[in-house]
Amino acid sequence: MTHKKTTAGLMLSALLASTGMVSAQSLAEIEAAAKAEGMLTTIALPHSWCGYGDVIAGFKAKYPEIQVNELNPDAGSADEVEAVKANKDNKGPQAPDVVDVGLAFGPSMKDEGLLMPYKVSTWDDIPESIKDPDGHWYGDYYGVMSFIVNKDLVATAPADWADLTKPEYAGQVALAGDPRASNQAILAVLAAGLSKGAKSGEEAGKAGLDFFAEVNKAGNFVPVIAKAGTIAQGATPIAIAWDYNALAWADELAGNPPVEVVVPKTGVLAGVYVQGISAYAPHPNAAKLWMEYLYSDEGQNLWLKGYCHPARFNAMSAAGKLDPAAMEKLPPAASYEAAYFPTLDEVNANKTAVTGGWDAVVGANVQ
Repeated sequence: MTHKKTTAGLMLSALLASTGMVSAQSLAEIEAAAKAEGMLTTIALPHSWCGYGDVIAGFKAKYPEIQVNELNPDAGSADEVEAVKANKDNKGPQAPDVVDVGLAFGPSMKDEGLLMPYKVSTWDDIPESIKDPDGHWYGDYYGVMSFIVNKDLVATAPADWADLTKPEYAGQVALAGDPRASNQAILAVLAAGLSKGAKSGEEAGKAGLDFFAEVNKAGNFVPVIAKAGTIAQGATPIAIAWDYNALAWADELAGNPPVEVVVPKTGVLAGVYVQGISAYAPHPNAAKLWMEYLYSDEGQNLWLKGYCHPARFNAMSAAGKLDPAAMEKLPPAASYEAAYFPTLDEVNANKTAVTGGWDAVVGANVQ
């Protein structure tokens, strides 16, 4: 039977959405209200990142009535925060409905009143350690820091962080983001610090800054934000990025040039990202429907296909719901055995150390 919703019902749904009374809406009501809104505005979702191209296509196919407006795909987590702040009073197409940010940014956005609480229907499958108990933010996926190497230009790939200071890698090492704003780059510094034996948090952040200062002093660091194109062009022959980005870029490059993805022997850092709905979302119901799609079996398996370990990984594994073809394409499980999952406090302490100290300690203007 076709579900129809009255104008009064839609107004009620919008009211409930704006007041945060998330449990009062059924999924059918959310879907109807989302279709009435007719748009979802995302930000910072490159199609090669975690399989987001397929995720967005899947959402569009399921809900053709909802236009997906994609803002600034290459933005960093800090840029997403600023976009929400800058558009508090703007209901136009530049106002993000949803964000996908590094773990440290979820609690800080909640503290600033920038996120609307909403618990997806699969909430119980999300580990307690990576979600806000009130539903303001929740983990979506994780990966580990890796190196992706252009084999046409680099004869021997670095096997560990310490190798990046060797003379043979002069003018070849780059980060996949600005460490003053990009969560990926900020945590790459933490990983480097862990490889030096530093304690996770502020200590490792500072050790990581010293490490990159050493790489820069050796003439090995390239202040260019790395991506598939810069790797192929030779501007950033060795790029430090999440494994899922590196593996997706390898697929994108399709052997031209040949690349190798390396999980370092030490300083194996796992990074969790989180989802949230803007407290000022112009399309709050479309945002909720997007979250429901992301945390459905379909959405989680699309992230897995994009080389990410989705938040519901353990629960779906136990239930036999993981896509076996996607599992086969992931690096060997042994690559992840030494992975360290930093606590939120450690992530925050590292972020403060790195963003505050990069210019003074390393002095490379990454852009």
